[in-house]
Amino acid sequence: MRPRIGSISLAAKMSSPAGEDEKKPAGGEGGGAHINLKVKGQDGNEVFFRIKRSTQLKKLMNAYCDRQSVDIKSIAFLFDGRRLNAEQTPDQLEMEDGDEIDAMLHQTGGSLPA
Repeated sequence: MRPRIGSISLAAKMSSPAGEDEKKPAGGEGGGAHINLKVKGQDGNEVFFRIKRSTQLKKLMNAYCDRQSVDIKSIAFLFDGRRLNAEQTPDQLEMEDGDEIDAMLHQTGGSLPA
């Protein structure tokens, strides 16, 4: 666990099965085959993930929603202010180690009165 002042912090590690962790050559920005990403919810909670740079982000998104007990359809994942597509990978988005993904409650409606 990584303690934070003023908020609860959860740690999660996602890696490939059967010892593939550090054995593959570098594949993209930052050097290693894996990248550490932080998903920050609207409530300030942070969940940390370690995934391969070539892994589709849907794996991270599903794991985050399972951990938070929320439906994936109710969350919008944003990186640098842009909504993420579940099929994208950290390499495609040129993410760097330690980057933050925002997890926002998806809202519909909200029109202003005429």
